[in-house]
Amino acid sequence: MMHTAVGWHVELEFQEDDQHTRAVAMVRLSDGSEIRAHGHASRHSSDANQPRVGEEIAGARALNELAMQLLTKAHGEIDSASGRSSHSINV
Repeated sequence: MMHTAVGWHVELEFQEDDQHTRAVAMVRLSDGSEIRAHGHASRHSSDANQPRVGEEIAGARALNELAMQLLTKAHGEIDSASGRSSHSINV
């Protein structure tokens, strides 16, 4: 049996100022669709200015949202193929 290697490239972009970090995560799937998700982090005024920490938090939140959208997409495809409601997909 031959196995096909498939890969996804996930892109993360950040926009930052002194108090806020916004992240956008995007993945292109083999069916040609693109899924985008957003994450946000805010720095409390008493916290040190650590842009990398804001990126990690906002990035993690965007990736988590991306994962949830992928699960929802997969769930819909299972239902379409089977013609019935499938069991929920757990993370």
